[in-house]
Amino acid sequence: MTALSLAGRTAIVTGAGQGVGEGIARALAARGANVVIAARRAETGEPVAAAIREGGGNAFCIETDVTKREALAAAVSAAVTRYGGVTIMVHNAFRGGLPHRLEELDPDSPAWRYSSETAVWASYRCAQEAFPWLRSAGEQGRLILLTSPAGVEGSVNLPAYAAVKGAQRALAKSLAREWGPYGITVNCIAPVAETPSLSSAFAHNPVLRERLTGRTPLGRIGRPEEDIGAVAAFLASDDASYVTGQTIVCDGGSFMGL
Repeated sequence: MTALSLAGRTAIVTGAGQGVGEGIARALAARGANVVIAARRAETGEPVAAAIREGGGNAFCIETDVTKREALAAAVSAAVTRYGGVTIMVHNAFRGGLPHRLEELDPDSPAWRYSSETAVWASYRCAQEAFPWLRSAGEQGRLILLTSPAGVEGSVNLPAYAAVKGAQRALAKSLAREWGPYGITVNCIAPVAETPSLSSAFAHNPVLRERLTGRTPLGRIGRPEEDIGAVAAFLASDDASYVTGQTIVCDGGSFMGL
């Protein structure tokens, strides 16, 4: 029997068509939550929703471009129509640019535009659209943002990425203070996990895997569902009702600077 029960609660997970988002969606569904797979493309999101349903869970996919407020509003509306409300909003979707140096970074470059739109502005939009329903959920209301250790310690090759991930943490802390009186908790997860993009990077540079595992005390790369999803499930549960404004770094111990 699963220790943490999310039965009767409804979660929206952005970017849930693959990687960490998929892992979180599966973990929440395994614990009884109704899950809305808010994916940019139905061809990636629908198979995840179908797999959850085949496993006995409740899920459906809705195409959601997190850079557009109307798309997020539609995802929230669909969740409310199907399941009667939204208890948990998880913003995971992210799109960034290639590694760069600051002197190469143009204000209109994809590194700034995509990173800020999908991390900072989308976090703000997710929060605003979900807030009325999270407030209705009271002490079960949860907002979880996926950030990065780079948002804490910086990154020599990804200054724009580090900046927007740091901004997500600041927003989470501010909302934790603002929404605390309603019983809503707001937290971040900073993960390192085996995702399609990381697997691709390993394929192009096999030394990268060895380097990453070598600096990780637990000696392995995180698993999206079992490792990162489990942390999200904890934060979404009653067991974490007194945890808010925090960033949980789930990377096997590679970063210990908090």
